[in-house]
Amino acid sequence: MSSGVMSPNLALNEEVETRRAAGESIVHLGFGESRLPPAPELVASLKSSAARNAYGPVAGRAGPRSAVAGYFTRRRLPTGAEQVAVAPGSKAVLMALQLVVPGDLIIPIPSWNTYAPQAKLAGKQVIGVPIPAECGGVPDPALLRDALRTARSAGHDPKILVLTLPDNPTGTCASPDVVRSLCAIAEDEDLLVVSDEIYRDLVHDPATTPWCGPAELLPERTVVTTGLSKSLALGGWRIGAVRFPVGEFDSRLRARFLAAASEMWSTLAAPMQQVAEYAFAEPAELRCHLASSARLHGAVARAVHGLLVEAGATCRPPTAGFYVYPDFEPLRERLFSRGVTDSASLQRYLLDEYGIAVLAGHLLGDAPGALRFKAATAMLYGDTPDQQWEALSSAEPLRLPHISDLLDRIGYSFRKLAS
Repeated sequence: MSSGVMSPNLALNEEVETRRAAGESIVHLGFGESRLPPAPELVASLKSSAARNAYGPVAGRAGPRSAVAGYFTRRRLPTGAEQVAVAPGSKAVLMALQLVVPGDLIIPIPSWNTYAPQAKLAGKQVIGVPIPAECGGVPDPALLRDALRTARSAGHDPKILVLTLPDNPTGTCASPDVVRSLCAIAEDEDLLVVSDEIYRDLVHDPATTPWCGPAELLPERTVVTTGLSKSLALGGWRIGAVRFPVGEFDSRLRARFLAAASEMWSTLAAPMQQVAEYAFAEPAELRCHLASSARLHGAVARAVHGLLVEAGATCRPPTAGFYVYPDFEPLRERLFSRGVTDSASLQRYLLDEYGIAVLAGHLLGDAPGALRFKAATAMLYGDTPDQQWEALSSAEPLRLPHISDLLDRIGYSFRKLAS
């Protein structure tokens, strides 16, 4: 049953918009949106299909499903169109999986703020396991078995292990060794792995960030979810996709998923299916656009990371996506004198005193008393499409006045916080 509380990142985004409308100047780091304009080719694809208004198959038409299958096949996951479904966003995919897969949910702590509420809506218990020191997005393998034993002793039934690769909120990517360890545990403990790979194509430097997905290691028990909200900045278009494993059990899982989908969303809107077919085919112009996006995300995320560390926080260096997740524990005594004692008061202080909006760590499942938060750096690229295109095409985006001014304000604010 729903708690009646809006998702915290959406609630914060609405508060920021209300305060801006009232004349406040706010640097918005609290919402995980890729603040970039869509590629012109994507807009053209949408326009050309606007007259398509039939429902179509629940899983999606053959064209977009084949395109998604090709997308996964090019990523070392041989895939047939019959293994794929498209949906109105990966969020809907994840909710449907929660409804049709029995058993309780294991998630990393911290993690994206939607996993746990979805599990509760589906009547599941949530088993949170802290992340490793070096990365986020996955439970620490050294702690996972004990967490499973404890949960079972308490009468729970852990069955679904969510991995976020790369991670929201830490902006990091688990190493192949960590993924292998988790897959070995999942196989021993009879867990279904749900690999949320919506940030997969936003690794900042693929040459220095080795990748290994759980579907490569556990092909018979891994479901992979993805979408176009982050990689191609199409959040408002709501285009998601899912890859199911092959096998008798997994064909039944897909059938249950599609049955739920038929009652929840019927089918992905036909014009969005046309966009999905074009985008997941990865034509050269979109590959170039995506590479530019990943470079921009990396440059700005590293710049914000540097400012936070300079102010005294500890923080994992970001390697993918557009988030940083600092810990201001080293400044606890200094912050206490300002009434900052936990993540909630830190979020409120930053917003009220400096006009910096961030998402407090406790809203991501983290310990409430910790001084951690998520900062979404992709909100810094400009308020207009012209500014955003300029950021995307610039060889030195940090030198652009509309970005450098915001970085200067962030740096000044956190230096003041630490003084």
